[in-house]
Amino acid sequence: MKKSRVGIIGVTGYAGAELLRLLLEHPGAEVVKIAARSAEGRPLGEIYPGLAGTGLVCTSPSDSFSECDFVFTALPHGVSMEYIPALRAGGSRVIDLGADFRFQDPELYAKVYQSQHQAADLLAESVYGLVEFYRDEVREARIVGNPGCYPTAVLLGLRPLLAAGIVHSEGIIIDAKSGVSGAGRGLSQDRLFGELNENFRAYKVVGHRHTAEISHYSGADIQVTFTPHLLPLQRGILATMYLTLKPGVPASTVFEVWAEAYHEAPFVHPHPRGVIPELRWVVRSNCCHLGYDYDPELSRVIVVSVIDNLLKGAAGQGVQNFNIMAGLPEETGLPLYSPVV
Repeated sequence: MKKSRVGIIGVTGYAGAELLRLLLEHPGAEVVKIAARSAEGRPLGEIYPGLAGTGLVCTSPSDSFSECDFVFTALPHGVSMEYIPALRAGGSRVIDLGADFRFQDPELYAKVYQSQHQAADLLAESVYGLVEFYRDEVREARIVGNPGCYPTAVLLGLRPLLAAGIVHSEGIIIDAKSGVSGAGRGLSQDRLFGELNENFRAYKVVGHRHTAEISHYSGADIQVTFTPHLLPLQRGILATMYLTLKPGVPASTVFEVWAEAYHEAPFVHPHPRGVIPELRWVVRSNCCHLGYDYDPELSRVIVVSVIDNLLKGAAGQGVQNFNIMAGLPEETGLPLYSPVV
């Protein structure tokens, strides 16, 4: 298998570290350059002793990456756009794990992130990297905007049902919970062990930025209430969605729609009515499991979607995009099963 030369900018965050771990063992990738502003000049084995022996040394994100066929950026929103113009000018194809290239419309980006996009001329060549819906576009993309972790879990469950027209687009409620790694690696009092342990809380109950991403890529004109919660766990997302089934539609249609939508998707596993997924089914895998039940009194479908926020919700999905862009089998170098069964 021919190896692509790969670089990573932003290796000191949770998603960047997970990405690095995956790519170091990937049979189709050779990691030739890594960078992080906070660790410039430090050997990788000093940053992560468990990854000693690679010979890699962290460089500046501003250095040239022209030797790389692909560059991953694992940076906070507003930062990737500082470096991606130079990466593209150097000929690299880019997969951004941050938020800067998820929207092609600069006005929508400005509305959601309350700042002007600094590389708006590149947005038109970006592709939203939710492979299960944009596989063909990703294959030829020069820039891929990796989806957010919450939108990944939600859209995989919701979008096929909306496309099939079996649920109403109004009054959708999404109650989603994430492990603390989804909030990033930065120090914050509300993420200290003493604040999280034996605790559970909602946050940004109105106006979370992922609400706009979910609505924009749902494929329909939807009305949605999205409330995220923080679990006292390291990783994983469980999203519960409340949808109203249209009159005359049998509840079994939900599974039929999913089965048709994902019959060629190796990482998405729909289950028939009454089989409700759990986080342990997906932790440390790149998979999404979907389940549902139906309340006939309210014509309400309750959908549950689970993913690992650092894999299918971030680094694993980035590698999945890389595989398709590089012409490799989609599953290459990615875990298909959780080690917890």
